Amino acid sequence: MESLESGSDAPSKQSTVEQRRARRLLAVVAGLGLFAAAWALIAPNPSQTVPEDAVAIVNGVVIRQDDYQRLLAGFQSDSRSPINDEVRRHILNRMIEEELLVQRGLDLGLARLDRRVRGDLTSSLISSIVATAEEGEPDTEEIETFYEENRPFFTRPGRLRVEQVFLRTPNGRASEETLVRAQAARKALLAGEPIERVQERWGDEEISPVPSTLLPALKLREYIGPTALGVAEQLVIGGVSDPIQSGSGLHVLRMIERTENQEPPLNTIRGQVENEWRRRAGDRALRAYLDQLRDDGEVEILVEFDEVIPATTEG
Repeated sequence: MESLESGSDAPSKQSTVEQRRARRLLAVVAGLGLFAAAWALIAPNPSQTVPEDAVAIVNGVVIRQDDYQRLLAGFQSDSRSPINDEVRRHILNRMIEEELLVQRGLDLGLARLDRRVRGDLTSSLISSIVATAEEGEPDTEEIETFYEENRPFFTRPGRLRVEQVFLRTPNGRASEETLVRAQAARKALLAGEPIERVQERWGDEEISPVPSTLLPALKLREYIGPTALGVAEQLVIGGVSDPIQSGSGLHVLRMIERTENQEPPLNTIRGQVENEWRRRAGDRALRAYLDQLRDDGEVEILVEFDEVIPATTEG
């Protein structure tokens, strides 16, 4: 086996470092090599002629000049020493050996038997399909149409600032005494009394008090729960809710400030819109590719389901 140590009994430290770097660079392309070899084995290959850019052929699989030069360039950028023929020969030999190992692995059925290999193979193919689709550049009309069709997605949700008087109900049901206190707290809030005074007089201590600031609905939900949030979203500024029962207690809310949903102009978020267009283009391309594979292949489902589930769904 060729190696970088040829011509010396004790390799130099620099030579050893270069070998390690070469091995690291070769490992980077191992996944792509697996995919390329798998495709070469299943793709039609009638009377193959030697391409002009071939640097080696391994059991009918071509190692091309571009791949070889890319690996050499990567090695050179990671090495302080110039590349000589010994290094070139070493890297080519490693590419050949990698191809032989990949082919042997496929012959042994590792792509079907080894879950990790199967995962690497499918991930590489999916990444290739998605990346190719995402490389596309939408024109102005496409972006404008996409934005108009997906305005709700890009809408910035409104924010709410509420004050809360909280009363604990340990058993999940409010006692008569607790209900009386809740109604008294509501009356005080309607009269415009400061929340601190109302909470101190009628409420119970909270573990996580609601911050006195504008909060997105999902964040406010963390403090008051989904039921109270649903009521809060219906309150006008200055409005006070009836006591709301949740799993932990009673909530009496007063709306202080709110901002409505905002639809930002396209020119202020064009980059975000383009990125989302590309992401969905990748999803669509993958879905179309998988659907085509099913159409071209022979798939027979041998189990029955109580509910009919479509073979494919929109991505």
